[in-house]
Amino acid sequence: MNEPLHKALLPEGLRDLLPPDAGIEAEAVSRLMAVLASHGYERVKPPLAEFEDNLLSGAGAAMAPDTFRLMDPASGRMIGLRADMTPQVARIAATRLRKAPRPLRLCYAGQVLRVRGSQLRPERQVGQVGAELIGTDSVSADVEAIAVAAEALASLGIIGLTVDLTLPVLVPAVIAAFKLGPDAAKAVRLALDHKDAAALKAAAGKAGPLLGDLLKAAGEGAKAQKALAALDLPKDAAAERARLGEVVARLQSAVPGLGYTIDPVENRGFEYHTGISFSFFAQDVRGELGRGGRYRTDNGPEKTGAEDATGFTLYTDTLLQAVPGSVPAKRIYVPEGADPALVRRLREDGWITVAALGPTKDLREEAKRLACGHLLENGKPVALS
Repeated sequence: MNEPLHKALLPEGLRDLLPPDAGIEAEAVSRLMAVLASHGYERVKPPLAEFEDNLLSGAGAAMAPDTFRLMDPASGRMIGLRADMTPQVARIAATRLRKAPRPLRLCYAGQVLRVRGSQLRPERQVGQVGAELIGTDSVSADVEAIAVAAEALASLGIIGLTVDLTLPVLVPAVIAAFKLGPDAAKAVRLALDHKDAAALKAAAGKAGPLLGDLLKAAGEGAKAQKALAALDLPKDAAAERARLGEVVARLQSAVPGLGYTIDPVENRGFEYHTGISFSFFAQDVRGELGRGGRYRTDNGPEKTGAEDATGFTLYTDTLLQAVPGSVPAKRIYVPEGADPALVRRLREDGWITVAALGPTKDLREEAKRLACGHLLENGKPVALS
């Protein structure tokens, strides 16, 4: 433990992002935010750290196990480093923007830090781009959140995009209708999370057949809807199923090329969601591109100022895997003594200019060494073979 660390060694789950990936990520974030802005989402910028009590209240409570905590020497209070930006945006809406007209459309981009990664997402520092639509529980808001996220992802040229829809309230509604106790409910949730039909049957009692049918209903969108339609669901669950049907119908009209699947029992990562939720995936890309869904800005309707909301978060580390190879920038080597006005016009025309910082014996070789595809020669760009 006393041996000096190598300068390149970083803690587990953290990494340096090097050229060209850092530039590609920055460009992707810019494009995503431009799409969100075009739909009326206004940008906010929450701080990296907040007082622990605020950060982990309401919807933020679900992120407590993933949150780094430390003592703030200025205030003497515990603060937390954000593990997700959605609870921060909800706080901003409830406090500084409480008098702003509803529905409130906000967007954000930034980094979050988590105590631990997961098997599918080992990274502990994750870039997020997202949007929140706060102050409405309408079906139109559900559709808008999914459609805007899909449009933002499509702006990056991602192919084979699909959305997986889930209904986090279905299983709790069934558990409540069959009056399962806390221990049985916990065992049911664990069995469903592991897609373990045998364990589910053992834990669920009389609710077993219905929960088993919900488990088997997961799959391709149309087939899953047909399977769900055949089930005799409790009242609250049936209402959410009907809402799902309306969302899918309107989504197919809004984003006709978007493929969809349905998993009515998936709950991992949706612990604080209260309605239709979703994850985005892309062809040949490991892990989800982003996720979102309906929630309340506080822990329930009894809380003063709680609002219905929906939104989504996209993950820039996964997006880097999905974005098609970037087109090499027009990069030109500029010899010493070149006309500054000419070089300025080149930049205005989209060139990246790399200036010589002294006399160079072989301009062409120096241009190639510095990854330039062109050389400024006699006042004109010359391509290098």
